[in-house]
Amino acid sequence: MDQRHCKQKEEDFGYGLYPERSSSKFKQGSIGESLFTFKHKCHIMLQVAMDTSPYAKLLLGAMKSSGCTVYKDRHFSCEDCDGTVSGGFDAATSQIVLCQNNIHQQAHMNRVVTHELIHAFDHCRARVDWFSNFRHLACSEIRAANLSGDCSFVNEISRFNFGLKEHHQACVRGRALRSILAVRKVSREEAEQVVDEVFDSCFHDHAPFGRIPHNKKDAKFAYRDYENRDRYYANL
Repeated sequence: MDQRHCKQKEEDFGYGLYPERSSSKFKQGSIGESLFTFKHKCHIMLQVAMDTSPYAKLLLGAMKSSGCTVYKDRHFSCEDCDGTVSGGFDAATSQIVLCQNNIHQQAHMNRVVTHELIHAFDHCRARVDWFSNFRHLACSEIRAANLSGDCSFVNEISRFNFGLKEHHQACVRGRALRSILAVRKVSREEAEQVVDEVFDSCFHDHAPFGRIPHNKKDAKFAYRDYENRDRYYANL
């Protein structure tokens, strides 16, 4: 067995944070699953996010236009996860994992759905090599932190993070770095180097929003512009 194969075997690509990816305590759809987990509430909050969040609605529309229509039952999975994560994108199955034991408020669900849909959008529009190309992973994490509202002023205040000049960039860089370190067995120095290498180009890639939606109002404007763009092209 060569060294590269050993490294791949040791690297679990973050799957250890999502134990239900390999096994489940309850069979899918069982009474035990409905009564003894947060799955039912998770599915309700997911539907609300898909129906009302301008971030999620824009991303769902963009993915449909790109030939990657998202179906709730196929592409989302509510599961119990490690206590350190709220969600994840499983590129191997093209599924978004929502951590039902860690998401308890609708605003949190909206952010997680948006963050993971950005990964799904990147997976749809580009040939992202999630498992072998560290730069691809870093770029998508930067975009997700930048465009999902993770680093909005309100969220940063709630975390007691205060700053002035370029605080948003610092937040995006920090959250992307933490996401990478959570799912890859690399040193902080190595992760920082890769984030620095791709930061400028990925930070300024605002697709499909066309801007950085700093808050819900920005996201509503972005969604309106996106819908108007579709109407414009339909009339050409």
